[in-house]
Amino acid sequence: MSTTGTTDHEAAGPWGARDGREAAGRLLRAATRSGAHLVAEAAALVQGWAVLADPIAGAVYSTPASAAADGVHAAAAPQEHPYCVQLPAAGAILVLAPAPTTPAEHTGHVAATTAALLEVRGQRAAELRGEQMRLHTTLIRLLLAGHTSVVTETLGRNTTTATETPGRDTATTGTGTGTGSLCGNRLTHVTVYRLAGADIPAAHQVLWRAVRPSLDPYADACTLLGRLDGELVVAELHHGGDDGRVLRLVSRVSERHRLLAGMAGPLPLAEMPTAHSGAAAARHSATPDRRIVPADAVGSSRLAPLLPTVPYARWAQSVLRPLAPAHRHLLLVWLRTGSKPRAAAALGLSAGTVRARIRELARLLGADLEDATAQAHLLLALRAPGPDEGGNAALPSGPSGPDRLEALPGGLLDTEAVRSWAYGLVGGLEPHLRIALACWLRHHARTAPAAAELHVHRTTLTSWLGRCAEHLAQNLADATVRAELHLALRATRNGSDDPAALPRRGGRTYRRL
Repeated sequence: MSTTGTTDHEAAGPWGARDGREAAGRLLRAATRSGAHLVAEAAALVQGWAVLADPIAGAVYSTPASAAADGVHAAAAPQEHPYCVQLPAAGAILVLAPAPTTPAEHTGHVAATTAALLEVRGQRAAELRGEQMRLHTTLIRLLLAGHTSVVTETLGRNTTTATETPGRDTATTGTGTGTGSLCGNRLTHVTVYRLAGADIPAAHQVLWRAVRPSLDPYADACTLLGRLDGELVVAELHHGGDDGRVLRLVSRVSERHRLLAGMAGPLPLAEMPTAHSGAAAARHSATPDRRIVPADAVGSSRLAPLLPTVPYARWAQSVLRPLAPAHRHLLLVWLRTGSKPRAAAALGLSAGTVRARIRELARLLGADLEDATAQAHLLLALRAPGPDEGGNAALPSGPSGPDRLEALPGGLLDTEAVRSWAYGLVGGLEPHLRIALACWLRHHARTAPAAAELHVHRTTLTSWLGRCAEHLAQNLADATVRAELHLALRATRNGSDDPAALPRRGGRTYRRL
């Protein structure tokens, strides 16, 4: 029998105890090097292929590499691969496909020994995982505090620590996510994901296992995962290009654990706080049918592209002239999330601070920002094209001085394109549903005061709103959707949407026209 390389079982005769001891020794020596060497040695011993398949990350190790797809498929559908031996190992599935001449006893012994050694390596990694997770959270907090140089220097250090999950070896830079050769100055941009739901702890463990191994071959990207204030925050640091690998993993985990997520980026690393708050604002627009929402899709109006570009951009610039970029960002997050407490959570501020700042901004704008129409106009202004978009220089000011937020320029919404959009959105609503929806929107989506003004029960109004959402095929929980509906109702108003005009038939009932 050969003592190195592939065992020749046909020449050695029936499998016996000596074969078992030699195979165990070879696997043990491979396990001291890495999980990849361990799986490769298992493939050599069975004269076939071996794959460690993770349900989220796919193939963690594969020998040869071309067997990765077969191994993942065999782990997912074992009945279709009866010739393969499959055993759970460190949260994944070890799949061995032996050669036809390899004795079944030998294959079973190799599979059991390999799985046991992978479990040992996984337990060792788990012992270090808690400390590494705390370090990840600390680095994310440093990024949010603006200490980007500290983080990039930490990620760029040459001092490395060997860690592994689940059996995947990664030479890490103190954070356990990159390689020792990773240069901090190559990390220039960040993409942020914020996930919320009841199963965050389990999702954190799954993502930790799935994301970190996949980054080993990539020296130009690094992913940090941390739990902050009950949310799971994923920050992918890279050099400006996002290949979507982490997005796909976050999407799978969100579906499996029924989480809602928002994402923002890529943005320059120095704008990490902006990406962080933008991801939170986007998450409030996520639904079970669309579990991940990009920040650039929140507040992106279907109405804005229909407006005449020059008067629209001029009006927006005039209205927003008193505001600094930080002010605009706060207002945008507030309007996207739909409430001051949610905006405070997204921005990392107290609710009292957000209320005080919005009062000050209302004074600067000279407008009542508690008015639903003013909020809809403000969101429209914040989403207007900038002076450098479309090749335009700074647009000239209006002839009559600064514009007002409450009043749109004449003819801005009075175009055939806007009317067609508005009638297509709300034109088919029954009168009582239209009146109820308009009243509810004026009360900032609060059911109790709207029901009191309509003189109907809250349950009745909730039922009507459900019918509105179904008829409109819109998510009424999305604050930006509500703003557009408010403008569409105003653009199509040909009578009165006054609650006093609600059709009735005595008491608190109504009569369908």
